[in-house]
Amino acid sequence: MRLARICTATGILTGEYDDGVVTTEGDGETYVVGEDGDAELMAPCDPTAIFCTGRNFGAKIEQMGEGDRPDRPDWFVKPPHALHPPEQPVEYPDWVSSFTYAGELAAVIGERCHDLDVDEVDDALLGYTILNDLDAYDQDRRTARKAFDGSAPLGPWIETDVDLDGMAMETVISGERRQSATTDEMLFSPPEIVAFLSERYTFRPGDVISFGSPANPGLLEPGDRVEITYEGVGTLRNEIV
Repeated sequence: MRLARICTATGILTGEYDDGVVTTEGDGETYVVGEDGDAELMAPCDPTAIFCTGRNFGAKIEQMGEGDRPDRPDWFVKPPHALHPPEQPVEYPDWVSSFTYAGELAAVIGERCHDLDVDEVDDALLGYTILNDLDAYDQDRRTARKAFDGSAPLGPWIETDVDLDGMAMETVISGERRQSATTDEMLFSPPEIVAFLSERYTFRPGDVISFGSPANPGLLEPGDRVEITYEGVGTLRNEIV
């Protein structure tokens, strides 16, 4: 099932997405999503924090010269300010000269939880979505590079039924495929990462945990259209303006 948040004339609503139509929870009203419809997709959750994993694909570590492979997950945090909806343009920051994409799978927390075992993670998740870890690459340190307004496009929805084994992904920039990998290439699996971080944080419903980018993150320019697809989840699309 695909769970979506939409902006309508009556406010923000949530419901099940199916072929361009969202049926809302509770009253069962239907809304058509898109330019000719009566609703627009929003980021599919409202997190208190976005926890992002770094250095989780060996090929990327080697490509970027990021040192030895870590013996435990490496992470950083984006604030809620970073959240950006699917399909909506992303402004190229005027204080940046090197702006990059990174296509990442992300989990959404479904219930307040802390100190999970790996085999408890699935029950604590609402499902999976897609994150573009935008990076102001010429800035100093991770917070300056990654934690600014709009630096976390998320969506297009939350898929509740996901098979993580060998899940394929690709990032396409203006028709050119730039990233291609599978989840089997991750050093740490999504459940391992969620369990590890839950030792340190009490997660709240809607919080997001992403699982790192494959090789070939790269530069963006105004006019580029970014499409990040994870098999069985969906495609996150945004244009850089």
